[in-house]
Amino acid sequence: MKRRPIFYDTETTGIRASTDRIVEIAAFDPERNLTFEKLINPGIPIPSEASSIHHITDDMVAESPSFAQIGQEFIDFCDGDVVLIAHNNDAFDVHFVRNELERHQMALPGHWKFLDSLKWARRYRPDLPRHTLQFLREMYGVAVNNAHRALDDVVVLYEIFIAMVDDLSIDDALSLLERPRDLQHMPFGKHQGKPLKDLPSDYLRWLSGNGAFEKAENQELRLSLQKLGLLT
Repeated sequence: MKRRPIFYDTETTGIRASTDRIVEIAAFDPERNLTFEKLINPGIPIPSEASSIHHITDDMVAESPSFAQIGQEFIDFCDGDVVLIAHNNDAFDVHFVRNELERHQMALPGHWKFLDSLKWARRYRPDLPRHTLQFLREMYGVAVNNAHRALDDVVVLYEIFIAMVDDLSIDDALSLLERPRDLQHMPFGKHQGKPLKDLPSDYLRWLSGNGAFEKAENQELRLSLQKLGLLT
């Protein structure tokens, strides 16, 4: 089944999907050459530290619709067999979208597939020292944009991702990323790059106690540690 890619991004009041809210959502459908961009009144104040990143203020969203008013529009924009692609999707964007939909008695469509371009970059470009969107933009020679506004980031992400996957189809890219790997080295943190077998036991206990192995993005790490007998 050939799926249609839709690149998307959210800007929010903070980093906790359970308590923070979306203040902007944007998407780009390259096959249809259509864009979706909405400022959203979150119903709560936007902290200054969030505004300093995305430059969206309370005044800017005062007359904007709530997510309840635009949620169905976003679902309709992403109609059909689609793969929604966001940078850090698995740890951030998808949780905000799901929570906002559920908060307003709407369900995340079950046929939607998701692809995390940050996860792709970390897996297939381990030679790079960083995998932020702006670093990848410079790496792949994508033109400068208004960083951290949703639609600008979406268009940049589209150009970067197409360069990263080269001639792979979206379906093949999704299939590769969904295939579990046996990790041999620690992928993040202060022990990044260290062989898993050499990780200190107290560090593993600390990660476990902080819920790191319950996160979706760390399931490969959890399974690899279990295979080595380092995690129960």
